[in-house]
Amino acid sequence: MKTLKKRRRVQIIMLATVALALSTALIGYAMRDGINFFRSPSQVIAEPPAPSEVFRIGGLVEEGSIVRGQGETVRFVVTDGGESVPVAFTGVLPDLFSENQGMVGTGSYVNGVFEATEILAKHDETYMPKEVMDALKEQGVYKGDEQS
Repeated sequence: MKTLKKRRRVQIIMLATVALALSTALIGYAMRDGINFFRSPSQVIAEPPAPSEVFRIGGLVEEGSIVRGQGETVRFVVTDGGESVPVAFTGVLPDLFSENQGMVGTGSYVNGVFEATEILAKHDETYMPKEVMDALKEQGVYKGDEQS
């Protein structure tokens, strides 16, 4: 009788372990496309990602770099003070997007140009995304108060 109870307990523990491992694997598989890592322009130049990798880049829009092309394509350069990365974006830019302001873009780095699928700009005059602020502080470019 005791061996039957022990065997049943072991079976339940094994089943629970397999179910936990399977659910962890499924959650990881489902999240693989939903996670976009942040990189500064210096990190992108130092270690260029694969063209198929989707990530976020952020920094300041260089002054005089915004060029509006035919249609909705806009080209500009984003910098963290150390390195600069050209960006191409097709779409409508946020109203608060401007030169010398913080931005975060989502997209891929293809042939030396970050091809953005989404551009986010600061939402007021004092806000800057934490990742962008940290990257600018590392380069010694960020000058401002610590509010975020």
